[in-house]
Order: sequence, then C-alpha cells, then structure tokens
Amino acid sequence: MSISHKYTVLAPVSLSIALFISSCSETKVSQCQRLIKLVNEGTSLIDKNKGTQVITSIQLSKDLQFITKSIQELNLADPKLKEYQSGFVKIFQNLSQAIAKAGKALGSTKIAEASAAGKERIQKARNEIDSSLTAAEAIGKQSDKLVDEMNKYCKQAE
Repeated sequence: MSISHKYTVLAPVSLSIALFISSCSETKVSQCQRLIKLVNEGTSLIDKNKGTQVITSIQLSKDLQFITKSIQELNLADPKLKEYQSGFVKIFQNLSQAIAKAGKALGSTKIAEASAAGKERIQKARNEIDSSLTAAEAIGKQSDKLVDEMNKYCKQAE
C-alpha cells in the first residue's frame, strides 16, 4: 500500500470518528441552552398575551401546545435536564389546557342571552375562568421554581 493511499483512507475515517464523538458528546451547557430557549419562548408567549380576548387565548393555547411538543422532542442526554424537560412539558400542557378552558368560557359569555339561562351561563363561565386563573397561577409558581432549579443546575460546572 502506498503512503498517499494510506492517508486518503485514514483522513476520512479519522474525520468520521471525530464527528461521531463530537455529536455524541453535546455539553451540558448546550443542552441547557436549548431547553432554556424553548422555555423562554413559552414564557414570552404568555407574558405577551396576558389578559387577551377569546381568539387570542385559543391561539395562545395552540402556541403553547407547539412549545410543549418542541420541548418534548429535545434530545437531551443529561439525566437531570431530562427531569426538567419532563417538568416543563407538564407545566406547558397544563397552562395550555387552563388557557383554552378560560378562553372557551369567555367565549360562552359573549353569546349568552339576556335571560335567566344566559345569566346562569355567564356565572358558570366566570367560575370556570376563575378556576382556570387559579390553576394558571399555581402552575406559574411551579414553573418559577423549576426555572430557578434549572438555572442553578445549568450554572454548575460540568
């Protein structure tokens, strides 16, 4: 085997091995950054749409479902980050459901008639909205706690 042939085979093999090793060894920092980016996107959506109308609430719920799916699909290797990932999936799923429920309840108040049945419908919707807001507030506190824990973990040296 000639020397030049030996290097032409060795170079691609070495490059392949190096790429394989580097792709398998994604750092904790880069995994943290990917998870934090999606969590921030979801939080930003919520902040931007607080107190909005029915159509916006329904859209926000759908947008949060998309964020939830994106978080679920993150391919994280770090076991602790996988725990945070799972926690945020639950948080955004629950927020999406609470916002959808409140949006639908708000929508039902807009079509309620000026009658005893309409007043009853409005009162039921108010109760559902209040329940959803209470749930969303509790979920928000869980999210804040999880964000704090994840930030502390992500700041630790590897």
